[in-house]
Amino acid sequence: MTVSTLPTAYVLLEDGTRFDGVACAAPVEGTVGEIVFTTAMSGYQEAMSDPSYAGQLIVFTFPQIGNYGASSQAMESDRVHARAAIMRTAVDREDAPGAERSWLAWLADRGIPAITDLDTRALVRHIRERGAMKGGVFAANVDESHARELIEREPSMTGRDLAREVTPDARVSLAPTAGSGPRIAMIDTGVKLSILRNLRARGATLELHPCTATPEALLSSHPDAIFLANGPGDPGALDYVVQTVRELVGKRPVYGICLGHQLLCRALGLETYKLPFGHHGANHPVKDLTTGRTEITSQNHGFAVLGPGGARTIDDDQPVRWETDFGAAELTHINLYDRTVEGLALKDVPGATVQYHPEAGPGPHDAQHLFDRFVEEIERAA
Repeated sequence: MTVSTLPTAYVLLEDGTRFDGVACAAPVEGTVGEIVFTTAMSGYQEAMSDPSYAGQLIVFTFPQIGNYGASSQAMESDRVHARAAIMRTAVDREDAPGAERSWLAWLADRGIPAITDLDTRALVRHIRERGAMKGGVFAANVDESHARELIEREPSMTGRDLAREVTPDARVSLAPTAGSGPRIAMIDTGVKLSILRNLRARGATLELHPCTATPEALLSSHPDAIFLANGPGDPGALDYVVQTVRELVGKRPVYGICLGHQLLCRALGLETYKLPFGHHGANHPVKDLTTGRTEITSQNHGFAVLGPGGARTIDDDQPVRWETDFGAAELTHINLYDRTVEGLALKDVPGATVQYHPEAGPGPHDAQHLFDRFVEEIERAA
């Protein structure tokens, strides 16, 4: 695919800041959403197909994107959820081992617009200073006044329920791929395929339920545990899921990843808040306070859980505690970049959470052992 070197498209932010570039992939007309950036050096296809990116346009900070093409093995769901790709240099190749399609052709096949030859470094610095905000990718002939109107019509990410857009319509059952382990009922708010693969590889039988499932439906098959998946949007907009989880805590072990971490924490009576520009990337150092080890993690979220007393950050590497509606909860993981809460364990009822993605996809596999920990705890509680 040939890409022009003349500006044919632009990115416009809701504060009026503009960045010019070159349109590529599907035709660019006007695509809006929240603009966020990811620091991952690879895994561009996994990012675009991660349901947690629903409603968002992704700025890739790594200079070249597309070097190894695209393949069905790299999908994290059944479709692309991010609305557009914003790059410094798009590379359109399919000559890498396992590649089935070149990057830009793959995006075009799925109707996803993209822009290249854009100063992503300046764009990312702007977002870091001003915070993640709404914006869009537009063809060069689209008048800025019209672009601003489209951006203004886009709902804010705060208060937005995107889980209903990515959840399955009906219950889905998945058998284990190895061994025999616990039966897990999952509230699917946008689960990644890598999470399912990791649990099934450890012998888990999975039942994926729509995010609107009742406590009775989740308990109907007598699961050994409840699992809360990752997903997009504001956990504060999912009170119906939070109420369901409140009915389950204490009856079964409950575990959560990313959005699931936030939802379980809200079910306990804790609060969440929007981060300035979120955590999106594969290089976030997180300290596991239960082992003392620091692991490099994959992250994709725009909200976080408040610490004890409503603190946004935790000053010391200590397992501080919250008093919740279901007893004590203890901090187990902390982000070493910004000192935000990255995980906790329930002390009086069985359950635990992590904010980051132990399954990676993309990212390092430092934290995959947490799936072993989850499964072992479930089997001990059974």
